[in-house]
Amino acid sequence: MELPEKRRRSDSLGTLQSDENTALLGSRGSSRPVLEDDNLPIKNAFFVENLEYSREEENQVLRIIDRRLMPCILITTFVLNMDRTNNSNAISDNLPFDLGFDINVVNTATAMHSIFFAIACLTGSIIAKIVGPHRWIPTLMFSWGIVTLAHALITDKSGYLTVIAITEGGVIPTTLVYLGGFYKSTELATRLAWFWGVQHVASAVSGLMASGLLKLRGLGGLEGWKWLFLVDGVITVVVALGTWFYLPRDLTRTKGGLRGRKPWLTLRQTQIAITRVIRDDISKKSYEKTVQWSDIKDTLTDVGILGHLIITMIGQTPNTPMHTYLPTVIKSFNFNVSVANALTAPPYLLQGISMVIVIHHSDKVRERGYHGAFGAGWQLAGWIFLRSLPDSAGRGLKYFAAVIVASWPSTHPLNIAWMSENTGSIGKRTVASGLVIGASNIYGVWGSQIYRADDAPHFKRGNLINIGFAGIAFLLWFLQKNIYQYRNVRNLAKIQSFSEEDIAREEDLRISKGNKSPLFEFTT
Repeated sequence: MELPEKRRRSDSLGTLQSDENTALLGSRGSSRPVLEDDNLPIKNAFFVENLEYSREEENQVLRIIDRRLMPCILITTFVLNMDRTNNSNAISDNLPFDLGFDINVVNTATAMHSIFFAIACLTGSIIAKIVGPHRWIPTLMFSWGIVTLAHALITDKSGYLTVIAITEGGVIPTTLVYLGGFYKSTELATRLAWFWGVQHVASAVSGLMASGLLKLRGLGGLEGWKWLFLVDGVITVVVALGTWFYLPRDLTRTKGGLRGRKPWLTLRQTQIAITRVIRDDISKKSYEKTVQWSDIKDTLTDVGILGHLIITMIGQTPNTPMHTYLPTVIKSFNFNVSVANALTAPPYLLQGISMVIVIHHSDKVRERGYHGAFGAGWQLAGWIFLRSLPDSAGRGLKYFAAVIVASWPSTHPLNIAWMSENTGSIGKRTVASGLVIGASNIYGVWGSQIYRADDAPHFKRGNLINIGFAGIAFLLWFLQKNIYQYRNVRNLAKIQSFSEEDIAREEDLRISKGNKSPLFEFTT
């Protein structure tokens, strides 16, 4: 409970607009933000070290952020995955035949896209720290919207290999950096589950849209898949323009543009929003800090981060053939093009639901490794089921097996959240965000070669390879958990040997050392 004089002061300040309270922040009293030095520029001016607030006040702030910020973020990722899914929908509409090549060329294009996408991921989060995520996200969206529209100009193999949406690569790591400034580590995994869950909804909607738009083949002299890219391109450009005028730089600058004339939070709510995030992770006290070369070195030598990158590249590899050819595989079960694309919707929706449920439970019980192993095990069982079916199996049973495989609770957002909360510093987290999203796309280089033309249409050899990747990923989740448990035990042993002076010294160095500090506790 707050003291009466504290409550009166906070309430009076809370009636004012947070964007216009810079002068008030310099006033004396218990709500005065803690500054590093009164003679230096203000840093974290809304962080109040001794601020007291109730659980209900914090929940109210969280609800406002969820209500005002997350819908826009979810729209951006919806559009992103709608555009990315359209390639598989277009392939089912005979795009390779129209342009004069087979699926091996599609695989080459997928590999090229993975390389360029990964490169864009590595730079995206770093650039975002310079120009601001609220500006970089809509800029990238507008760019890939133009690239999507340009697909309508493709006429041959060279055009297909050239017009690849490399502009999409930076948006996800940029979003990860952005959301880290609004949410605590105990809240981020669930929000990332929403983020990737909406992507699966987008894939489902894209399949339903494709089932209708592909029927426009011949209208205006264009193939159906070109109409698909044109419609999606227009949607992307419009959403990008709206996002430019909506996303706030941070919670202290939320009025203006499409956000409205009033800020989202009162001054007191802004102080709560900033303070709670910094208390959860002290490194966020310097959230505006840009990346240094030392951050890159520390990231590349952190065994925990390397483990997350390997889990990503191994565990996500089967996604490439599944996402690229799911409509085509369903079509091979003796469904027509329109029905095959429509039938991709149920597994995508089920995957989004299962993923959110598993990750929300992981957040609730504060456990990561076993939950990740559960998702990887589901995927492994699905591939085994699909691979074991005889060629003579009925199309209903084959489709059921495809649904089981495609609806596994994706562990990708859980892996990212787990990595993020264990990095220990803003610079390392920024670099790691780019690396993990890059890793989640670079696997397309080898993943794109799993389904080959000589293995079609049942892809027996390819599905056996998928079983191998899924099995290794299942084991890696247990290994990663054991690594973090070992590091916690090692840190505890060091602390027990410290004197009070040693502990005080480590407290002073805690921010600079990050997860190298023996005081750092890894989430397992």
